[in-house]
Amino acid sequence: MPVSLHHIVIDAHDLPALARFWSQVLGWRILSEREREVVIGPDETAPVGICFMPVTDRKVVKNRLHLDLTSTPHDRDAEIERILALGARRADVGQSGGESWTVLADPEGNEFCVVRPKKTLVD
Repeated sequence: MPVSLHHIVIDAHDLPALARFWSQVLGWRILSEREREVVIGPDETAPVGICFMPVTDRKVVKNRLHLDLTSTPHDRDAEIERILALGARRADVGQSGGESWTVLADPEGNEFCVVRPKKTLVD
């Protein structure tokens, strides 16, 4: 059996706060909350979740890995505004202005994108 993706791990200073932010953004739940690990996902049997782990250093450069979010064409702008209201901020990572995605950063500065609506992984 090949390996499969289990968790996406995000380093964080305030694990519970960042887990709450991402669970609200994605409409997921906090599934497990421990001192050194908080796990969120749609439910405990989902194939992939996000795990928040403690880090002591602060983020200083653009992420090497980030999340891409998508929505329907009609909801995209409203979703961006909803995510901003939850505590995200717009981020400049050198985009030209003509991109089909919007770069945001979570409350700890981790960049992520809201991309144009997608129907498949390669669409």
